[in-house]
Amino acid sequence: MTYELIQVRTEGERVGVITLNRPKQLNALNDALMDELGAALQAFDADPAIGCMVVTGSEKAFAAGADIGAMASYSFADVYKGDYITRNWEQIRQIRKPVIAAVSGFALGGGCELAMMCDFIIAADNARFGQPEIKLGIIPGAGGTQRLPRAVGKAKAMDMALTGRMMDATEAERAGLVSRVVPLEKLMDEALGAALMICDYSQVATMAAKESVNKAFEGSLADGIHFERRLFHALFATDDQKEGMDAFVNKRKAVFKNR
Repeated sequence: MTYELIQVRTEGERVGVITLNRPKQLNALNDALMDELGAALQAFDADPAIGCMVVTGSEKAFAAGADIGAMASYSFADVYKGDYITRNWEQIRQIRKPVIAAVSGFALGGGCELAMMCDFIIAADNARFGQPEIKLGIIPGAGGTQRLPRAVGKAKAMDMALTGRMMDATEAERAGLVSRVVPLEKLMDEALGAALMICDYSQVATMAAKESVNKAFEGSLADGIHFERRLFHALFATDDQKEGMDAFVNKRKAVFKNR
């Protein structure tokens, strides 16, 4: 597929890298870009050689929000009948392999929400996160009022949603929104290093780990523990479990076959 608003490549033949590419609009997220992003993620997810994906933007902006110019003229009927956001933004939630967000610059509004849809965020030291929709007379619509409090707690989420203030990378790491903060010049090296490490493990196990953590994030503790236990049991039926444990016992490097 030919893409106009994203750039797609592979790293080490195992990591799919997707770069948002609307530089003049600071990577503002419109329908066309989100359609392309969903298609690229699904293609990598279906490729057995790919074990992990990285989504990133520019040094100045991961994504400065949804495309306000496009939204300004929408009516309730337009967004409701067209299933705005749900139709294409939610495609990322269907991706089964791990997805890392490598964030530098602004990740605001829809950009912050897109980063939170990924499995974890590695941030450059110049990253800024925020949900400024209140300044436009609306609220976050792609999970900002739901995923943000789960990540940073009610107080900080309320602060950000009600005042529209930005959170810098240091505060974001301290609050639990991002997994690690690195110097800007090392962002992609760090993200690709993490992705390649994930690719060294069994795809069956990494996909199961992702699914189980998401269950904890979205459901009750009791349901999550039961789900985790069943996946844990099920992995004992895989060749990769036998290989991993035999390699450990015999003090050698495991060679996983993803089955």
